[in-house]
Amino acid sequence: MEITSTSNPKLKHVVKLRTCREREESGEMIVEGYRECRRALDNGYRPTAIFHAPSLYLKNENEPALVEECSRLGAQVYTCSKICFEKIAYKERPDGLLMIGPHISIKLKDLKLDENALVIVTEAIEKPGNLGTILRSADAGKAAAVIVCDRTVDIHNPNVVRASTGTMFSVPIVEAASEEALEFLKANGFKILAATPHAEKLHFEVDLTGRVAIALGAEQYGLTAKWMDGADLRVRIPMLGLADSLNVSAAATILVYEAVRQRIQAKLVEVPPAEAWHGEGVIDH
Repeated sequence: MEITSTSNPKLKHVVKLRTCREREESGEMIVEGYRECRRALDNGYRPTAIFHAPSLYLKNENEPALVEECSRLGAQVYTCSKICFEKIAYKERPDGLLMIGPHISIKLKDLKLDENALVIVTEAIEKPGNLGTILRSADAGKAAAVIVCDRTVDIHNPNVVRASTGTMFSVPIVEAASEEALEFLKANGFKILAATPHAEKLHFEVDLTGRVAIALGAEQYGLTAKWMDGADLRVRIPMLGLADSLNVSAAATILVYEAVRQRIQAKLVEVPPAEAWHGEGVIDH
């Protein structure tokens, strides 16, 4: 189906999905961009619709195949003019691909956890960009899951998808109350790590092998007492300058990679050879 009018009801519905209320009522989410769509499909996500604008394709090589794949999977395909796609695009520089699909829904009991599982827990994280970046670090560190507790940001927010660069589809994401998550982690033999500037030990002075859950608190106030009291390990990240704290997503990356370093050193995980890596770069500009 071709869409050439910006007043098309399909486009209006996509625009409405930018609001949490509409996403909650419809049970749908937006996935925009080639990289994000590709990673979603590669990890089993099944969209119900895809909107594409060939005039906005960046390379015009892989995009048609992705659209065709969505069609084979049963998604409705809508071909948009440039102006119509720009009406629904969330990105500042759209590349002509946007999928609509169902919410991600996983329960704690459905998680597959091995004896060295690394889990990241977030409590009341407020900013979509921070949550998305934490998901990206979780994917890079091969975390078994991210548990989002007492959420204040919708995990299906388009900014979460964008900040995660689509890696949110490769890491199981569970939403749970803090009490439920704490009980689950304790029952399954996890050491819970909490970062606090008042801890005696530095983050690289504790054992982060085995089953470990890294707990991260709200940007402004940090972890609440229930997580601090429930923690088995309390550590601080050394701060040598004027700043007394780090952005929560930066702290998450530091803690995740200390766990990764220890696991590599203990030969619990293997690092893929350089020739097996197909990334586009270490740092986004």
